[in-house]
Amino acid sequence: MSIGNAIILGLVQGLAEFLPISSSGHLSILNNLFGMTTAENGHLFFDVLLHLGTLLSICIVYWEDIVAMFFEVLGFVNVGPLAGERRARYPAARLFFMICLATIPLLLVMPVKKLMEGLYYNNYFIGAALVLTGCMLFVSDRMTQGKKTVGGMSVWDAIIIGLCQCVATIPGLSRSGTTITAGIATGLRRDFAVKFSFLMSLPAVLGANILGIADAVEEGIDWGSMPAYLIGMAVAMVSGIAAISLLKYIADKGKFGGFAYYCWVVGVLSIILTMIF
Repeated sequence: MSIGNAIILGLVQGLAEFLPISSSGHLSILNNLFGMTTAENGHLFFDVLLHLGTLLSICIVYWEDIVAMFFEVLGFVNVGPLAGERRARYPAARLFFMICLATIPLLLVMPVKKLMEGLYYNNYFIGAALVLTGCMLFVSDRMTQGKKTVGGMSVWDAIIIGLCQCVATIPGLSRSGTTITAGIATGLRRDFAVKFSFLMSLPAVLGANILGIADAVEEGIDWGSMPAYLIGMAVAMVSGIAAISLLKYIADKGKFGGFAYYCWVVGVLSIILTMIF
């Protein structure tokens, strides 16, 4: 693994993981068309480190929320407030439980995990999935602005968004784009839909990293490439922070239409280039 490739892959992972343009789709295109890979040829451990970098991005940007959830969950368990008091007294604890509920549907993906991974190498499918991502973003811009935050969020809202996260494990579909669109569709305020989407990715990415480490150790780690790996991870973390900050700003000030057009262009181009080459 060269340092140049590591930087490019780290940049793509960090930006595309959080911007609604599908990191799996972009990494697949780089792999299938240009031979730049993370998960093959002894570089599976690099894939794990890239995801660790994006995990750190979320922790840095949403550190206050994460700390608040931790302490409020402890207080919720110790004090045990009445049901009517929970939303007002423990909003961060309620957010934590909603994230847990939204994560449970990911268990449905386990039986078809290998099938999903096989789609990663089909550029026609990746292109079509990117076009579909663009369509979702285009529709989300035209939805009525919701007003719900954590206090008004229902159990069914969390489950619906969690089910959409399951669907977004399909390579080429943007996880953030799919879950943000689902959040807006359930009536969440746009900026809160963005926050919930990123925070609910924490257990998903952490779980995937734990499973990935075992696979990477079994495959073998290219220790000679470790400097490049660490540089790529750092690039993924920094670019991830920038991407989260940008999307938060867009959620407050604008719309996601530009990302829709981008996904359409990249999706169609990937199909055309695959047909040519």
